[in-house]
Amino acid sequence: MKTNREWILRRRPEGPCVVDDFEYRESEFVNPALEPGHILVHNSVFLCAPTLRNWMDAPSNSLYPSIDLGAPVLATTAGRVLESTDDRFPVGTRVTMIGHWQKYDVVNSAVWPVRSVPEGQDLIEAMGPMGMNALTAYFGVTAVGRPLAGETMLVSGAAGSTGSVAAQIGKIMGCRVVGIAGGPDKCDWLINELGLDAAIDYRAGNLVEQIHETCPNGVDVFFDNVGGEILQAAVENINKFGRIVLCGQIAGYNESRPVQGPTNMMRFIYGSVRMQGFLLGDYEDELPRAREDMATWINEGRLKHREDVRTGFENIPTVYGEIFTGTNEGTLLIVTDEDAYATN
Repeated sequence: MKTNREWILRRRPEGPCVVDDFEYRESEFVNPALEPGHILVHNSVFLCAPTLRNWMDAPSNSLYPSIDLGAPVLATTAGRVLESTDDRFPVGTRVTMIGHWQKYDVVNSAVWPVRSVPEGQDLIEAMGPMGMNALTAYFGVTAVGRPLAGETMLVSGAAGSTGSVAAQIGKIMGCRVVGIAGGPDKCDWLINELGLDAAIDYRAGNLVEQIHETCPNGVDVFFDNVGGEILQAAVENINKFGRIVLCGQIAGYNESRPVQGPTNMMRFIYGSVRMQGFLLGDYEDELPRAREDMATWINEGRLKHREDVRTGFENIPTVYGEIFTGTNEGTLLIVTDEDAYATN
């Protein structure tokens, strides 16, 4: 007899989510008769991504999904296919996908993103340096921001999983890159380990003035993971024909309400400034090229990545909360069994 383990959404969080917002359940699991285009996956790795907090809110017109109360928490996971009615993902295939906080997961692979993991790569690599956050950074910079060599690129949340990759890709593309982070240790890491040209501690004073001092020629590309006051400060320093890449709005995820957008909109008009949001799924057909570029940069030592790997299915809600306290270092992953380290 198989036992399924799952964390369900017991109530909608008010502010930062806490363990009591979830409920742990175990139940007997019998392999279901799969409908066409479905796969059954044994999950081994769970990604702690800030956007999951949005999905815990009630339905809205913001276009992101909303988890039903009493349902398993929707999440990015990685595991191995146990049964399949989708020829793209035969039994034994290792995949990353939008799944749930549960051990056994039935996914409609025709609707939700599912991606095969290449031979020779374990699930930690597939969810970390070659995973959703890293690939999101790749397309945010190369396809949306489109920086030119010699331009100034500013990145908020630059010490985070996505921001750190975006900042390094900016350097690879020949930009002068400035990162915004919280605290001197993170700022030192951005400069000394990642090779950024400068770093701003947003807690250390007037942010508009700090950006002006570190970007005296203005900002050409702003890669934003945070929103709110940080986005506004970047707008005050954006150059004519500047590009603002909207990757996340973590400043407002715990508020359960829409994040306020920037003011000073006439600067956008008279500055011919473009602000664009995007999702990784917008570039699904271009993933092979992205993976090839990322692998090359990693092998050449031009792109560094760090993973913060925790263990234990029972710890998922507690570990997930660390995303919003800044205590994690790198892409925060939870591993629940040894299959996470298999490479085939």
